[in-house]
Amino acid sequence: MKHAYGGRTVLSIEHLIVAKASIVGLRGPNGSGKSTLLRLLGLIEKPVEGEILFNGQAVEPFSPEGRFRISLLPQEPFLMKRGVFGNVAYGIRIRGDVRDLTGRVHEALSLVGLSGRDFVQRPWYALSGGEAQRVALAARLALRPDVLLLDEPTASVDIPSAERIREAAFKAREEMGTTLVIASHHWQWLYEVCDEVFHLFGGKILGKGRETILFGPWTRFDSGLWGKRFGDQHFIVASRPPSDESAAIVHVGSIEEDNVRVDENDVVLKGTITRINLERNSGRLVATIAVGHQNFIVELTERQTRERTLFPGKDVFVHYCPKKIRWV
Repeated sequence: MKHAYGGRTVLSIEHLIVAKASIVGLRGPNGSGKSTLLRLLGLIEKPVEGEILFNGQAVEPFSPEGRFRISLLPQEPFLMKRGVFGNVAYGIRIRGDVRDLTGRVHEALSLVGLSGRDFVQRPWYALSGGEAQRVALAARLALRPDVLLLDEPTASVDIPSAERIREAAFKAREEMGTTLVIASHHWQWLYEVCDEVFHLFGGKILGKGRETILFGPWTRFDSGLWGKRFGDQHFIVASRPPSDESAAIVHVGSIEEDNVRVDENDVVLKGTITRINLERNSGRLVATIAVGHQNFIVELTERQTRERTLFPGKDVFVHYCPKKIRWV
């Protein structure tokens, strides 16, 4: 599947399968193709090459097969100039099934943590940014979609609203069997809730899982080696990149509590654990280690999990092999 704007290819994905009732995450920098992919999956745009299949059948933008069954929540919420009730009820009315309309609107609002009693009469202009995003999400949930696509749903909202949005997304899968595809910079959340996390860069899927992806520009040091600095005190050493702007996929071999080289080919970086998460798809504990302003993600070993000597705030040493870096 390919898509282009003005003759410039912005997305090129050979194959992507999203399983029914799964939660799939999309990671990548701005311009990597996440929003474009969501618009294609949401049947808002048609790819210039390839096709979108929904339940095994090819579907076109705004086709009856996908209308109301696939819903996209963009990063910037759009509310019509009417009250909260009218916004949430709009899609239900368009669908033509208005049975228990009030109850369904109140139910959808409750899913996003808003009281129907307090909010249904509130006009669109009296909502905060976080409230507007939650009302926009409630309007999608009221349709009980088969597929819900979320584009940076928590990027521009307050912390309580972000938490409510996360809870609502998870409830949609658990209570409605909704399939979710979430594009987010909040990658810790993605690893906590998603069955799979795909990495996008330059309109292509680089891989999936917990690899750390570092983006250029890359610098040649005085030593002749190539690398990238993370602030004044930290840098990574790599093999020569194909170009200054290439992306490096780094697999962290291990993290250790002492600065002891496990393999003579390894490079060791000192960092600090900032977070430990339970990864949904594997059930394993995964640590986020900050080395300067760059985060590395690594799975804890069974011994480290059992001994419980690693915790947020603890300094550790990250091991990786420059020869195993993959360039894209």
